[in-house]
Amino acid sequence: MAKIVKKVQFWGTGRRKKSIARVRVIPAGNGQITINQRDIADYFPLDTLKYIVRQPLAAINAETKYDVIVNVCGGGYTGQAGAIRHGIARALCVAGEDRSTLKKAGFLTRDPRMKERKKYGLKKARKAPQFSKR
Repeated sequence: MAKIVKKVQFWGTGRRKKSIARVRVIPAGNGQITINQRDIADYFPLDTLKYIVRQPLAAINAETKYDVIVNVCGGGYTGQAGAIRHGIARALCVAGEDRSTLKKAGFLTRDPRMKERKKYGLKKARKAPQFSKR
């Protein structure tokens, strides 16, 4: 009879702008972060975005304690990095990590800023056509 090994994992959903990240945090890992079946170094071109993603783990000194697997869709890469950070922080709370540290750093708060809608008569949300006196 085959032995069934159940993996312990904690889920968190993060959102930012138009991006939605479904995050799995697996304890007893070595700190590997996988985003859409790609390594974080391959997925994000900028070091600042990699730093944003790792912020919740660094806040609780658990960079090498967990493996992180992420499915993220929508938006651009800045919004995706923010959504992943939000999802990791939520998953760490479910895992039993110190919530007050993550809350104080602002990682559990969803960033409410969204793109402003375009208004009629304007070129973008606020940009007006060039004014001509004559």
